[in-house]
Amino acid sequence: MKSLVTGATGFLGSAVMRCLLTAGHEVRVLVRPNSNRKNLENLPIEISEGDLLDHHSLSQAVKNCDNLFHVAADYRLWVPDPQTMNAINVDGTQALIMAAAKAGIKRMVYTSSVATLGLTADGSPATEETPCNFATIAGYYKRSKYQAEQVVKKLTNDYQLPIIIVNPSTPIGPCDVRPTPTGRIVLDTISGRMPAYIDTGLNIAHVDDIAYGHLLAFQHGKYGERYILGGDNMMLLQILNSIDEITGVTTNRIKLPANLMLPIAWCMEKIATVTHSEPRATLDGIRMAKKLMFFSSEKACRELGYQYRPAIEALKDAVFWFKDNGYCEF
Repeated sequence: MKSLVTGATGFLGSAVMRCLLTAGHEVRVLVRPNSNRKNLENLPIEISEGDLLDHHSLSQAVKNCDNLFHVAADYRLWVPDPQTMNAINVDGTQALIMAAAKAGIKRMVYTSSVATLGLTADGSPATEETPCNFATIAGYYKRSKYQAEQVVKKLTNDYQLPIIIVNPSTPIGPCDVRPTPTGRIVLDTISGRMPAYIDTGLNIAHVDDIAYGHLLAFQHGKYGERYILGGDNMMLLQILNSIDEITGVTTNRIKLPANLMLPIAWCMEKIATVTHSEPRATLDGIRMAKKLMFFSSEKACRELGYQYRPAIEALKDAVFWFKDNGYCEF
């Protein structure tokens, strides 16, 4: 049984790839020619060079595969050109799924995001059924993932395609090579660059638990359904203090109102347009932080057998992986 995995050079995609190899799948990965391949080293995989922007390469990648795990996405909270993000996350997803359907792929798992879900007014955990208003979604990334999920749902219904959707929350753990925006929160905390915080909350899950959730969705998920793959709901201050406990550093942090951070983020974005480096704070990120991003994985636990370890274990694995790989010292 051969499975194609997209995004395998990245954080979550590499975890899904390793999980499938452990489960006995033959694995082919779609890799851009210029990608960092650290997460692929010394693994028994087949590499198909291509790009979600190169639709011809997608037809080659899915050829003779039985299954598809589409994990790849342009995951950034700030982009100078949102059209490129849409071309990858929305148009690329549609082209890949159509190529997979044409090739006769038997089962597909599409990695969406909790970014496509609504949030509750009282901060209680949202579910797969919590309504989402597209007009209120903050950020190009979230909007692109919402649009991509709508495309996937339409293709599933219109062509009766064998697609299961998973909605990961905030993955934390080892092998965050890039690192991702959430990985940078961990790194900034270790490096003493988080002297202040906003009173917000996130759902933290170990990346390997989310990856195993993909396998469970493949094995037990129902076509057209979506499943939140998450972990523990934590306030941001809890997360930062937990990282301090792991590193043995005590930091007295200042609580800042979100609105006070908006002009700072605006300045950082303006600087980023000149330096072409991603800003540490973004307007969209601050706007998102105004709500508690808490989610429930109860459906995945009940229907798939999904389980997750305590968030502190994810944070520990992330901290020590960053240290062991030269990203930081403490």
